[in-house]
Amino acid sequence: MPKMTKAEVEQFFARLQAQNPEPKGELHWTNPYTLLVAVTLSAQATDVGVNKATARLFEIVATPQDMLALGEAGLKERIKTIGLFNSKAKNVIRMAEILVAEHGGAVPRDREALEALPGVGRKTANVVLNIAFGAPTIAVDTHLFRVANRTGLASGKTPLAVEKALEKRIPRAYLLHAHHWLILHGRYVCKARKPDCPACVVSDLCRYKAKTVAA
Repeated sequence: MPKMTKAEVEQFFARLQAQNPEPKGELHWTNPYTLLVAVTLSAQATDVGVNKATARLFEIVATPQDMLALGEAGLKERIKTIGLFNSKAKNVIRMAEILVAEHGGAVPRDREALEALPGVGRKTANVVLNIAFGAPTIAVDTHLFRVANRTGLASGKTPLAVEKALEKRIPRAYLLHAHHWLILHGRYVCKARKPDCPACVVSDLCRYKAKTVAA
């Protein structure tokens, strides 16, 4: 599939920005620590499902110290509606222990330290760096991976390859919000089974050959 030109990439993000100037992630959080917990819990789960569970959790947990006081059993009770809650609870408790012991209870601001935490991979680290600390990182989830490859924006066989390709292709002015725009676009417009091309503001720039038409 031919890639978009540099001018088309600029236009692509200019339109997404015009449509949604201040895009936000859909997970609920109150500070960098609760964001880290929410993103960790969201692996293989929906944001809606995580938000339902963390609504009660974050009423009593705002710090790693609070999480340790709650304990693994208490955490499991509050997140048992989330998939893989047993292993996630173990990771979150161990994460809290490390944050207290090695980082003074604060969430580290660099990717290497974040990825050293249990249950935290590159995507989670990028989300935290971007949302909590304003770093221009790109967190590649399944939606973003699909949109980048499908549209001709940036191709890659792995999330890391797509991330690196996007970092080179996206104009600096759009980098901070780029992953939000692409994730939301993939979630609500450029959907996996049937993209809503008639409702797409960048349809004319997109290289996807099997575009849908209005009913």
